[in-house]
Amino acid sequence: MINIRREGVIIEITDLSFENDGVMNPAVIAEGQTVHLFYRAVRKGNHSTIGYCRLDGPLKVVQRDEVPFMVPEFEYESQGVEDPRIVKIEDTYYMTYTAYNGINASGALAVSSDLKHFTKQGIITSQFTYAQFKELVCSEVKHTSKYFRTYNKSAPQTESGQPVYLTDKNLVFFPRKINGKLCFMHRIKPDIQFVSINSLDELTPDFWIDYFMDFTHHIMFEPKYNHESSYIGAGCPPIEVPEGWLMIYHSVHDTPDGYIYTASAALLNLDNPHIEIARLPYPLFSPETHYELNGVVNKVCFPTGTAIFEGRLYIYYGAADKCIACVSVQLDELVKELMFHKI
Repeated sequence: MINIRREGVIIEITDLSFENDGVMNPAVIAEGQTVHLFYRAVRKGNHSTIGYCRLDGPLKVVQRDEVPFMVPEFEYESQGVEDPRIVKIEDTYYMTYTAYNGINASGALAVSSDLKHFTKQGIITSQFTYAQFKELVCSEVKHTSKYFRTYNKSAPQTESGQPVYLTDKNLVFFPRKINGKLCFMHRIKPDIQFVSINSLDELTPDFWIDYFMDFTHHIMFEPKYNHESSYIGAGCPPIEVPEGWLMIYHSVHDTPDGYIYTASAALLNLDNPHIEIARLPYPLFSPETHYELNGVVNKVCFPTGTAIFEGRLYIYYGAADKCIACVSVQLDELVKELMFHKI
């Protein structure tokens, strides 16, 4: 088993109006000794913005802004900008987040050259109703019936006529181009899907129509073990190691007392992330402490960002949708353990 060290709570809620109900699920990027955290901040009524804090080293908070870093500006995100992740590809920072308007949750993107000024690119995941999704993938019904169990009872619109779209979120970019292409993961329950494009301009409605008509070929990673039997989703941006892409993801299983969210780990092929090299048959870490077991949503460890210091991997995560915590593990120890569980 891997020696996981719980580093404790890093960020808690404050009395500030934009983060008085929860802080969680930070985007993390390290530059030298500095670690930037862009975190989901929730105010009463489940309205989310993105807050900012800066760490000196992996754990010491030295700056925390008292106003939101990013706020909703458009109808598609009117109730929240949620659960950000961030990578730097060449000279551009890509911050992905879930845009929520009170009905639909979709993957959105903002880009920056300096980590200070971000330009929103809008929703880049699919926007189809559940009925449209079912029609597009019907030729593969044998392979996609598990999706219909989740989505086939959903109405195409609200009583007021607003469309209800397929929930398509957990949008996370790989931190470099693969075979010359931008690549990202997204999640339509219960699996993780994969997109590879030359440029963001390709992500048109026609692109997604073709994508869903060949849907099973875009499924990158599926639940396998008991602790991920309900569904999985992208967590932290993948980490490139000699053995492959180290993926820290969230895994969910249902119990009589509700869902339990755990953090899990796998290795994927560097040139083709569809190829699974190894996967831990047990959670990397699970809710155990009081701040993971009890909160706004109980029994949640939701990993969203990492930083490496002196060979040690620090994993930042939302704990029970209430606070931000961190665990750490020796990176080489984790990779070695994964290689004992090659597929």
